[in-house]
Amino acid sequence: MVLQSVLLDIDGTLVLSNDAHAQAWVEAFAAFGYEVKFDQVRPLIGMGADHIIPKFAPGLSGKEGKGKEIADRRKELIINKFKSSLEPAPGGRELILKMRSNGLRLIIASSASTEELSVLLKAAQIDDLLSQDDAITSSDTDASKPDPDPVAAALKKLKMPPEQVVMLGDTPYDIESAGKVGVGVIAFRCGGFDDTQLNGAIAIYNAPADLLAHYEHSPLAS
Repeated sequence: MVLQSVLLDIDGTLVLSNDAHAQAWVEAFAAFGYEVKFDQVRPLIGMGADHIIPKFAPGLSGKEGKGKEIADRRKELIINKFKSSLEPAPGGRELILKMRSNGLRLIIASSASTEELSVLLKAAQIDDLLSQDDAITSSDTDASKPDPDPVAAALKKLKMPPEQVVMLGDTPYDIESAGKVGVGVIAFRCGGFDDTQLNGAIAIYNAPADLLAHYEHSPLAS
């Protein structure tokens, strides 16, 4: 079937934010008496709070009690402390414009919260191109990646079968989440994961600029 739509992860894919998220988790856990090292949480970035918090604070949930307080602290740190250090992924804006000019419908499928999304869109320099109306966030689903909920919700919003859709992502959790509902993922190395970790992607590029440079020979041209 002809490609009709592209699902967009944003953290690590369109904005270089994965290290900031890891540091925010370190500081958020520390504020509540948990010692979590950067190198422990960095490989988990791409998962939502519902998966990360139980790994370091067994028995807690990201949705209630102290677990939710930790998750909220991390979110506040991203919004208030780390937003000024976030940079756009190379070529992200240009790739968005290229996909739009080719008639592809774009929708964000992220584990980020709604509150974070506006910060991330500005950091990616695409807040004039995409908005909350074009997004599925953690606020719209019960479970985050690597569960299939974000991608399944995006497909439902698009009213399209998975065969007409591809996803741009940067983590193994994007690939796992999308794969559970039959959506292929084009992966970027700029999120900090290597090709072994991105095994299962239908194609791998360094960053959006790399995909843009090879656009006509990429899965987006199918």
